[in-house]
Amino acid sequence: MDHPLKSTVDDEYDIIIAGGGTAGCVLAGRLAAATTSLRILVLEAGPETKDNLAQVQPARCLSNLHPASTTVRFHVEPPSETLADRPLVAPTAQCLGGGSSMNFLVYTRASASDFDAWETTHKNPGWGSKDLIPLLKKAETFQVKPDALNHGYNGPLKVSFGGYFTNVGKQFLDTASRFDPTRPQGDDTNDLVTVNVYARYAKWIDAETGKRSDVPHHYIYNQTNPNLHVVPGVLVKRVLIEDKRAAGVEFTWNRRLLPDADDAVHTVRAKRLVVVSAGAFGSPGILERSGIGSKSILEPLGVKVEEDLPGVGENYQDHNVVTPIYNAAPEAETIDEIIRGDSDVMAELSRQWYKDGSGLLAHNGIDAAVKIRPSEQELSEIGPEFRKVWDRDYTHLPDKPVVLFGVMAMFLGDPSSAPARKYFSAAIYNLYALARGHVHITDAHDATAALDFKSGFLESMADIKPLVWAYKLVREICRRMPVFRGEYALQHPTFPPGSQAAVVEDAMPTPMDAPRIVYTEEDDLAIVSYLRKNIGTAHAMGTCGMKPREAGGVVDSKLNVYGIQGLKVADMSISPSNVGANTYSTAVTIGEKAAVIVAQELGIDLE
Repeated sequence: MDHPLKSTVDDEYDIIIAGGGTAGCVLAGRLAAATTSLRILVLEAGPETKDNLAQVQPARCLSNLHPASTTVRFHVEPPSETLADRPLVAPTAQCLGGGSSMNFLVYTRASASDFDAWETTHKNPGWGSKDLIPLLKKAETFQVKPDALNHGYNGPLKVSFGGYFTNVGKQFLDTASRFDPTRPQGDDTNDLVTVNVYARYAKWIDAETGKRSDVPHHYIYNQTNPNLHVVPGVLVKRVLIEDKRAAGVEFTWNRRLLPDADDAVHTVRAKRLVVVSAGAFGSPGILERSGIGSKSILEPLGVKVEEDLPGVGENYQDHNVVTPIYNAAPEAETIDEIIRGDSDVMAELSRQWYKDGSGLLAHNGIDAAVKIRPSEQELSEIGPEFRKVWDRDYTHLPDKPVVLFGVMAMFLGDPSSAPARKYFSAAIYNLYALARGHVHITDAHDATAALDFKSGFLESMADIKPLVWAYKLVREICRRMPVFRGEYALQHPTFPPGSQAAVVEDAMPTPMDAPRIVYTEEDDLAIVSYLRKNIGTAHAMGTCGMKPREAGGVVDSKLNVYGIQGLKVADMSISPSNVGANTYSTAVTIGEKAAVIVAQELGIDLE
């Protein structure tokens, strides 16, 4: 393997980073670029991704979610009544770079008030928006436009509109702003303050190359520091704790990736620091197998309790997402043929991408979205179940949206399950769900064992009602788009016989001035049933919360695990409360902040 990628592990390093996801790679890359005096080891369970087309070509992003993919791990919640007695599948990245290497490349940033809550509500000095905005800017080069509020122009990660602008995205913006004129069109809803604007959506794509702008290609693979060692295919079993101090880690080789590797347990020691950075599912698992967690979880499994820390694995939270699908006209510009692997289409698009980094291969299919704060009239439509939450959590924070939705120029699902035609999908997110769950180990030793996972999704009508309302609004917009040719019935509610809201599978666009669909109480129940059967998730966080220990916290504001010296956590698991955005940007920011903290403690100048 080329440096810094290695296939072996030495006996000892100064810093061990257990998990090579987004935050872990940012941390390692910043430290390695700043000094050669530290020997740094990154252990990643999944494969490396250097120059792999599945990772670097944006339009291939869905391939990473294939059941046979080696870049993802699927966590499964047992069937529950609130989710229509079906298991909930939560995909998480398992490759170098984590979600940055295999997500949908959507450039979405949190609101300033999200970070301010981390600082004030959860008592984490240095984590407010005034402290984190400089780090957000440091990480990016915003290629969309110059001199934009709160954006950076000299960072390693590139942000652009990608190599194409689909007519699906254009029509959504035009139709939405005409149908819903209280919300104008704009060009940026990711300046940390703007809401209620239908906007063209930027992407983590380099405008010059048409490639995904992920963390490993910009923080790791380009490193020349010989003391940075990055080893893929390693499953971290536990952190070694000696006299209340992290002394190293135990690991095994991931034989799914490395079938010829031995099955022994290996040890590597850390002279100065261990940082757990394995994500909202992986990090609490490592801590619990290390004896750090609630003794009520650990003792029945035979794990020696090193630190009774009940917050480990608790406070799981995420975004609820549902994706109704629409039939599209033949002239719709979508990535469906790419997803299906049409050889003629792929050959032509590949020639264009290799020539100048443009075209649909330099695109993720997602051009337009909106972050919505409901009006008074819309709050009345959503209903009283949500109103109390609005009054408590939203009224005083004008930058905080309730839902995010947009369109995706693709069939968002298994392409083999539907006729080979053009589609577009809507994605509707409840950004600050009240739902809380947990993630705990079920085995004391096996890092691959299934976790005890509970999401808590849709247990509260205050989470359901905004999604019902948003589904109706999105449906009105999509039915008026010129490329609309009907609704894909399997991804819509089953309305009662004779309902005026019945799904129309083959239809031309609805006139702009046509009346809205009238929904009965029975129709609303059908939408709720649809949500319970279809709600999904992909942005896990919160399971090693950064907050006071007495409030269920796991780490302090310096990312130190309570009760254990020389041990930190740095990934989305530390998020003490939700963020109204896809989590890549926030994970990068956590990695940048972790680098600042570690550098200060070790006397290193990052600049």
